[in-house]
This record gives sequence, C-alpha cells and structure tokens, in this order.
Amino acid sequence: MPLKDIPLDAQPREKLLARGADALSDAELLAILLRTGIKGKGVLQMAQEMLALRSRTKDSDGFDGIAGLLHASASDLKQIKGLGPAKCTELLAVLELARRAMAQQLRQRTVFATPDAVKHYLQLRLAAKSHEVFAVLFLDVQNRLLAMEELFRGTLTQTSVYPREVVLRALHHQSAAVVLAHNHPSGTVQPSRADEALTQTLKAALALIDVRVLDHVIVAPGEALSMAERGLL
Repeated sequence: MPLKDIPLDAQPREKLLARGADALSDAELLAILLRTGIKGKGVLQMAQEMLALRSRTKDSDGFDGIAGLLHASASDLKQIKGLGPAKCTELLAVLELARRAMAQQLRQRTVFATPDAVKHYLQLRLAAKSHEVFAVLFLDVQNRLLAMEELFRGTLTQTSVYPREVVLRALHHQSAAVVLAHNHPSGTVQPSRADEALTQTLKAALALIDVRVLDHVIVAPGEALSMAERGLL
C-alpha cells in the first residue's frame, strides 16, 4: 500500500513523532530511511521485502532481518533493486553512527561493566566481513577503550598472527589490558583448537610487558562468544 493511502497518524514519520521510535516496526523505521519506494512498490513493501529476504550468500538480494541489514556492506546494498547511491550512503551512515556511539560509550565507562556492549560493538565492526580478521581492543588501567585496531586478516593461526606486532601496538597505546577478537565468516562462533592455542600464545607474550588479556571474543552474524566466559582463558 502506498504511504499516501495510509491514514496520516499511522504513517511512519507521523507515528514516530506522536508515539516515539520504539512504537515502530523494523520495516517502518527502515521505510523512514528509504523515504520512497520504486515503481509498482511502495516504500513500506520495499522495506518489508528487504528485511524478509535471506542474505549471506552471493546470490542474495536481501538481509534476513534488521541485524543482517546492519551488517551489510556497500557492495551488499548495491545489489538491492531501488537502492541508489543516496539511499545506500544514508544506510551506511546510520551504521557508522551506531558504531561510533558504541565506541564512545566504551571509552567513557569500564568496558566490562557492560560486556554485552563489547560483543555488540565487535559484531558491528567484524561480523559482516567475508574474510577472517583479527582485531584488538586496547584498554587503559580502568578497562576503558583506548583504541581498536584490525591487525591481521586471512586464516588465523599462530603463524599468521604475530605476537611481536600485538605487543608493539599495546606499547604504542600504553595499554594496561586488551581484548582479542576475530570473526568466523562461516557463521559458527565455536573456538577451534587453533583459536585456543593462539590465545595462550598472545597471553604469554603480552604478560612479558605486564598487559593482561581479559578476553578473546569470536563473532559471527548474530552471535558472539566470550572465551573468558567459557573458561578458556
């Protein structure tokens, strides 16, 4: 149904102003960002179809819900019929604002006061990548975020992640502690034996400069696992 045929007080923008953003469905919020549909398809229908279609495959033209959409890359968005450069950039800007808001929150408070926030932040940063990435959150003495750096990419093993480089970056940031993180593009967050061995290698190397490894988080679309919570540290 075109927006013009929906009662004014039920249209997404008016509904948001009258009742607040939490009163809107995912499709209605997305429709506000999209603003207009395409020929033969209203903006609400377009938003609903985008959220309903499956993603994570090369042949997909949808995102399987709002979480999939938030993990989309620019190339993913370009595959959606009706999403021109302006709409793509607006959606990507919203995602980047979400990342920055979470990063600011982690800088202003002790990271492990809100462990779920760390997982969500890492999911926004890493989960959508099609290749494996190893990153480190560098923390101060109060466990607040100083910086996050993506240090290595590709298949992660003890031979492809260099402890010396991690140690040098920790010294550069004058870190007191770190959180290790990497993604599993395959979709499973279960740690492999290689993940466990790599964690112990880095833990030993960083201990030499008195930097603690607080956790190693593995992320995939829609999931995150804390190795510390599993007792694997």
